[in-house]
Amino acid sequence: MDRLSAIEIYIRVVDTGSFSAAARHFDVGQPAVSKAIAQLEEWLGVKLLLRSTRTLTPTEAGQNFYLRAKRAMEETDEAVQAARGTAAGLTGRLRVSAAVCFARLHIVPRVEAFLESHPSLELELVLDDRNIDLVNEGIDLALRMGELADSNMTAKRIGVARRRVVATPEYFAKYGTPQVPADLLAHRAIVYTRDLNGGEHWVFRKGTAEMSVKLSGRMRISATEGLRAAVFSGAGFAVASEWAFQPELKSGEVVAVLDDWELPAIPLSALYPTGRLASAKARQFTAFVEECLAPDFNL
Repeated sequence: MDRLSAIEIYIRVVDTGSFSAAARHFDVGQPAVSKAIAQLEEWLGVKLLLRSTRTLTPTEAGQNFYLRAKRAMEETDEAVQAARGTAAGLTGRLRVSAAVCFARLHIVPRVEAFLESHPSLELELVLDDRNIDLVNEGIDLALRMGELADSNMTAKRIGVARRRVVATPEYFAKYGTPQVPADLLAHRAIVYTRDLNGGEHWVFRKGTAEMSVKLSGRMRISATEGLRAAVFSGAGFAVASEWAFQPELKSGEVVAVLDDWELPAIPLSALYPTGRLASAKARQFTAFVEECLAPDFNL
């Protein structure tokens, strides 16, 4: 068996976690798959897989080889498609990382339209509020909010949303509507701990005026979904991005106050693994996300 075929088999084995699934995909016997992996390991001089009766796990060398080999195969497929003039028909698998709440509100409800346009594409959404390692996790595209700390990443800024002071109408009816930022000190803050400086220190600006406020709240929350639930319950107000409350701001379930004062905006960026050109799949999905957000956020 030639090396290219062996590499394709190895990629399929890792993707499925099964020799038999890879054999079915290539319509060969399972012994042929085992032989291809053995030949590949002999050629490379390293062990690629750890096998037991129930599990199949890449070694460290095997995982590194898998990530790079898969990227090379995908780029080869894209080159073939481009040469044939069929690059619009995306194929293979696309792994996208995004924050849980952002994806639930803005991506998942709309993603079927993207998949309908590319029937040969498989999409895997890896939803996690942590900034996971793109290379180790095999991520093709990450959507991240906030200023980027990873200067080595290839990044494209695709949107910006305002931060706003939000609560339910019932909360403000009960406790009064703040007129200036300093009034927030008399209110119940729900502090989002993953935001700037723990979400406590905020500088409000209006023209040349500037007012610094340190919020003190009895409730501190590290996940956006929890922050949303607390605000909806009437427990207090939050300083949050429009990304997190856009549907409810639109419906009136929550309202924003102090909108004549500006808070630091929060950007949204598309990140690609270090040292890689963005694949056609990642670029087109990025463009799709921009289209989804444009009507609501004036991008």
